[in-house]
Parts: sequence; C-alpha cells; structure tokens
Amino acid sequence: MLTGVYTAKKKDGSIYYRSNITYRGKHISLGSFQSETDAHRAYLEADRLLKDSHIVIDHILFSDYLLGHEKIVSLLNFRDHKIYIRNPVYMYRTYFHYYLTPDEIYKFDIDDLFYFSSHKLLKRGGRLYVNDYGMQVTVLSRYGIRNFAVAGKDYQFANQDPYDLRYENIININPFHGVRRISQNGAVAYETYIHIRGDYQIGVYRTLHEGAIAYNKAADLARQHGVEKNFPTNFITELSAREYAQAYTDVTISEKYKKYLKQLAKSPRQQ
Repeated sequence: MLTGVYTAKKKDGSIYYRSNITYRGKHISLGSFQSETDAHRAYLEADRLLKDSHIVIDHILFSDYLLGHEKIVSLLNFRDHKIYIRNPVYMYRTYFHYYLTPDEIYKFDIDDLFYFSSHKLLKRGGRLYVNDYGMQVTVLSRYGIRNFAVAGKDYQFANQDPYDLRYENIININPFHGVRRISQNGAVAYETYIHIRGDYQIGVYRTLHEGAIAYNKAADLARQHGVEKNFPTNFITELSAREYAQAYTDVTISEKYKKYLKQLAKSPRQQ
C-alpha cells in the first residue's frame, strides 16, 4: 500500500481508500478517495503543504490540488500557527479569515476564533448561519442584528466591505423589533409597527429607545385585548428599571391602533 493510504469498507462491502498524515504528533485525516493513487496523491499534497514554507495562503491556487480548499486552509494554518482547526480558518494577529469557498472569504475578530473553530459556517439564501444546539443561528445575530434585517436599512458595513464581519465594521442601525429608521422632514426618526394581521403603525418617535418601548407597550396592549401571539420583547439595557418605567408611561400610542385592538377584541379570530 502506498504511503499514507489505507483501505476501508462501505456498508455494501466494497473497498474505498482513505488518506492520512501525521504532523507535529497530530494524526490528520485527509479524506476518502476512489483509488489508491488519488489517496496517495492527497498525502503527497498535504506533505508538501506542511513542509514547503514558500506556499503561502494568499497566493495558493486551490484548483491545482486534489485536496479540498477546507483541508488546505486547515493544514496551512496548522503549519504556520501550530494550531490545528478542522474548519477552514487561517489566523492573523488580531483577526482570522474563514474560507467559506476559495473565493468567498470572511474576516472575523480573533475573539470569535473559539466559536468558529467549533461551528461550521454555512450559507443559504444569501444568509450566513451556523448550526448551534440543533438550531440554525444567523451569524448576524451575534451583532444584535435581527433575522431578516436588510443591509443598508437595518445595518451597514463601516468600510463598505460585506465580507468584513469584525465588530468594529458592523453598524446596527435598527437593533430593536418593530422599529424602522426613517427620514422625516430632513431629520432621522423612528417608525414603530407591530404585526398582527399585517403590519400596523404605532407611531413615529424621536429616538430609537422611544420607538422600541412603544413596540413593547403596543404588544402589551395587544395581549390585554386577547391577541394570542408570541410578540418578542425589546430589552433596553441602557435604561435603569425606573427610567424604563417612566419612558413606558410617557410614550404615546396611536389612537387608531387602540381602536383597532378594540375592534379586534370583538372578532372571533384574534391572530
């Protein structure tokens, strides 16, 4: 058997070939292959990547290799930083790159290294997410950005680079449920809405916190009128309990919305 190759059996009894390499005392699986020749080639590629310091991450052509891009990135990171990470992560001093594909590379703060070392980055419908405890968690939720938030409207990138996901580059414009940032007479204002049988406007407010508290108050009123819906709660950590209570009392709610709730209470269906 060629170096770095061993055989394994599928459930149907057929033979396939696996390749592995040992480096710095770490036994690394390189994958499964249809032929002994391919498995050996994968071993030779890995051996070269780990020993040839002239091969650098910024100039490598992934298409030249039988090994997949994820394994190549892991091997180069292990060679250069002495830390083996299964996911395609390459470390720098204050940040790291996550190679979702050879051409789609995301930048994260080094503080997130442990999380993305153990959580695989995935993409569906243009949204990045990870599987966490059996749930799909959007990556942007780590920045306080809500699901289905719209880039440019609810959040934006300080340097205009959507692949730079360092905290300093994320500007969360609308971090609260039911609040939209709008322009009113040339000034910034915040429109609050709630979804019951469609979106219903609660009011327009001068500050983001007022808009968020108005949403909470509107949700409480809806429950009081028998609307059985799981409304999320906006948590305003910048305010003390006393400050929040006063703001909750002072914030005004649309009279049209109040009348709508009264009419809804008389309806047989309140969802």
